[in-house]
Amino acid sequence: MRPGEALEHLSREQLLQLITAYSRNWLAMDGVWFQSIERKFGMDEAMYHDIQAWQRFTVTEARRIKKFLNLPDRPGLPGLRAALSLRFMANLCHYEFTEGEHTLTLRNLDCRVQTARLDKGMPLHPCKPAGEAEYSGFARTIDDRIRCRCLSCCPDVTDDTCACAWRFTLEE
Repeated sequence: MRPGEALEHLSREQLLQLITAYSRNWLAMDGVWFQSIERKFGMDEAMYHDIQAWQRFTVTEARRIKKFLNLPDRPGLPGLRAALSLRFMANLCHYEFTEGEHTLTLRNLDCRVQTARLDKGMPLHPCKPAGEAEYSGFARTIDDRIRCRCLSCCPDVTDDTCACAWRFTLEE
């Protein structure tokens, strides 16, 4: 069987369900390797590797989505918004965008990672450093003029109405 052949016979609804399953599988794998390092070597070591992984993965993900959307080299904030909407995590989290004149704000309204950790009796994941690597790298790959700033993210939560918030600014 050639790659993807099994997908050709699935309905649109089945394909959408499969995308959700793939997204959950990806998130589970991300959590499994992280928790393995966390248990054996502690949170600091796990965070080091998490940041390293996100610095590389986010660029790959952004490049592939940019190519899929056929975005130009510098698509600005509209291109970033379109690309962010197609990330794996976008299939799993409830989020919202707010647009300003030269800004785009992304607010994740819930977080499957934090919910899963709390359900397991684990402390919250201090994800801000990994999120900074993730969102900054993704934005820069979509358009090298875009900068990212964390507005709220564990452990520096400044907005308790969301799981995390990120502001993207287009610098000319």
